[in-house]
Order: sequence, then structure tokens, then C-alpha cells
Amino acid sequence: MQNSYSESYKNSGVDVTAGYRAVELMKKHVLRTKIPGVIDEIGGFGGLFALPKGYAEPVLVSGTDGVGTKLKIAMLVDKHDTVGIDCVAMCVNDIICAGAKPLFFLDYIALGKNIPEKVEQIVAGVAEGCVQADCALVGGETAEHPGIMAENEYDIAGFSVGIVERSKILDKNSVKSGDAVIGIASSGVHSNAFSLTRKVFGIDGDISVLERRFTELGCTLAETLLTPTKIYVKPILELLEKVNVRSLCHITGGGFYENIPRAFGDDVGAVIQKSAIKIPPVFNIIAEMGKIPERDMFNTYNMGIGMCAIVPPQNADSAVRILRELGESADVIGEIKSGVTGVVIE
Repeated sequence: MQNSYSESYKNSGVDVTAGYRAVELMKKHVLRTKIPGVIDEIGGFGGLFALPKGYAEPVLVSGTDGVGTKLKIAMLVDKHDTVGIDCVAMCVNDIICAGAKPLFFLDYIALGKNIPEKVEQIVAGVAEGCVQADCALVGGETAEHPGIMAENEYDIAGFSVGIVERSKILDKNSVKSGDAVIGIASSGVHSNAFSLTRKVFGIDGDISVLERRFTELGCTLAETLLTPTKIYVKPILELLEKVNVRSLCHITGGGFYENIPRAFGDDVGAVIQKSAIKIPPVFNIIAEMGKIPERDMFNTYNMGIGMCAIVPPQNADSAVRILRELGESADVIGEIKSGVTGVVIE
């Protein structure tokens, strides 16, 4: 790429050589994610991946998402090595709700100015997320947008593809009255509702609040908010092998009221026991400082539950035990009932 250089393009705000430098810096991170199926190296025009064998009727499941305004926190404290994990998590956690194993991931990073070392940090997080999800980072794109974005600003989005045997696709209509709802703990706020969170703490007007240490948190506010979204792929895939899981639900923006009903049919609803949920301190702080009603909190945040598994009642204890043995904090937090519409939190 040494012969590819345009002084005119650089004077307009786009330095193509910085892009080449960023690619070189990220290669070592991408190599961490190489798994069976990858048949091409980064740098081509498309990422190649061979479908694994052993499927009678393989079905591909895709998901795409971004990190949202959580990126604002990363920019303000100049810490960029975890938001890539968030990007991967938001995609692969959706894919596994169909019972699918993620195969590969691609990212798109738009920046006001391409600073190779910053791009490397971002991609290092993406690679770490892919390692946690046991999928390959097969490519991506980095684009400079001078005049559209400020030099210190960037955005990241991702796209992932997974695979599942057609006969093993989870069917929300299989959920029955009496089934147990198992909540799997989140790692915190994850990657949702950061516009509200920033408003509650007044971050846009006073960034010094990010260095404030709340006794309940045991660290700075910035450290708490930048805790990456938990990736549930490995424990969920193992749970699916051992227990009859009827349906899965990823708790993202919209909280309990929007997401949980996506995991069952219209003939039943879910009754959630608030007392069974271990609500992390950060949500109590947000509710108190923002004077946010409890219903709005459960309709906006994950409140400490990042994923729900719905299982037959006789499998509930086994499911909880297996998840805990895998290092997850899991509890039965509710029940599926007929005669209930949507979600009721008691």
C-alpha cells in the first residue's frame, strides 16, 4: 500500500495511509478470533467462511446492532477498548435467542479522524467480544467522515451470522402456562438507555461527574457505565444441550415490558417477581437521582437481568444449577401464566 497516497485527499481531511496503518495494528487482534471455517485473511474485499458440517437442515440467523450513545462516555474519558465488546454482544446475544451458534462477525467504524491507535483499541474490544462468543472476526470497514463528525467522535456498528439446525430453532409458541422464567444476571447497564443515563447524571454538562466515586458502586461512575455488555453465548449454548429450553429473551432497550413478551405467544403472559431480582446499585442510583418511576425503570433498563430462559417447571432447578456451575448468576424470577397479557411485575 506504500504507493497509495494522495496529498489532495489528505488535505480534504482523509488520510488513507492512516487507514492502512490501522489495519496493520488490528491484524493481531483479528487473528485471536480465527476459528475453523475461516478461509480468508483480513484485507480482501469479503470475508469468507465455510459452513460447518453435520447439519441436516442448516438455517442461518443474522443480527445487527450498534453501541448507541454509550460511546459518548468512552469518548469523554478516552477509553475505547471495551465498546467493541458491547457491539459484538448486542448482535450475538440476539442470535442465540433463536438457538443459533454465532459463526462470524463484521464491524463498521466511522470516525471524524482516523487515529490508528484509537482504531486498534476499538477493534481489540471487538476481537475480545468475538473470542467470548467463539465466533470469527472476518472483516470490517473503517471510514473517515471529516465535516460530518468531529475529529474525536466515532460510531461503531456490527453484523453477525449464526447457524442452527432447523429442528432446533426455538419456538416462542411452545411456551406454556406454568413454565418457569429464569433470569440470568447482567453486568450492569449494558448498552441501552444511555441518553437517559447521561441526562440523569448531567454528564453532558459536567463530565467531572464521571470521576465521582459512589460508595455503592465501589468505583468511578465511568468505570461502572463502561462495563461491557455480558456475552451469554457459551453458557446458553451449553444450557441448550442439557435442558429443554422453550424460549430465550435478550433484555435490551425497552426493558422487561418490551422484550420478555417477544419470547412467548399471545395466549400467555409472564408474571415476574421483583423480589427475586438482584438489582445492581447503579439502577437504584439512576432511579433516585432521576426521580424515575419504577415502571419506567423496568420499561427502560435491564435492571440486572440481561437474558431470560423459559423452561418447563420440572427443568427449572436443573437449568439454574447448570448456569451457576458455568459461572452465571441465575434464579427463577417468574412464571408463565394464562390469562395474563404481556408482563406483570409484582
